[in-house]
Order: sequence, then C-alpha cells, then structure tokens
Amino acid sequence: MAKNEYQVTGMTCGHCEMSIREEVGEVEGVTDIEVSAQTGRLVVSGTGEIDDAQVLAAVEEAGYRAVRV
Repeated sequence: MAKNEYQVTGMTCGHCEMSIREEVGEVEGVTDIEVSAQTGRLVVSGTGEIDDAQVLAAVEEAGYRAVRV
C-alpha cells in the first residue's frame, strides 16, 4: 500500500478539506485521504503507486497548491 504526503497551502476550514477530499478522491488508485486545514497536511493512500501529478492537479482543481513532502 502506497502512502504519499503533501503540504497544502490556502486551506482554512472544513469546507476547504471537503473540496480537496472530493477532488483527490477521483484520482485513480486512491483509497484513503487524510486532510487537515489546521496543519495543511494531506496524506493520500492507495493500493498501488499514486501518481503525484494527478494528486497535485486535483488539489489545484480544488483551488489550492500542494507540494510533496
């Protein structure tokens, strides 16, 4: 099981977390998403390799920026 961690900027509330969860949840192979506006942390788990480019694009689609840590 793969687990990738990202630092997201621009999140301020639960609605922000929900927006990111919805977009990242559409990325192929993603099985679990942990996101916290308080820490700016996003952890994405999947059954196989997770495509960073797709996750970063999904975060951007939600209106935020992220970098892999």
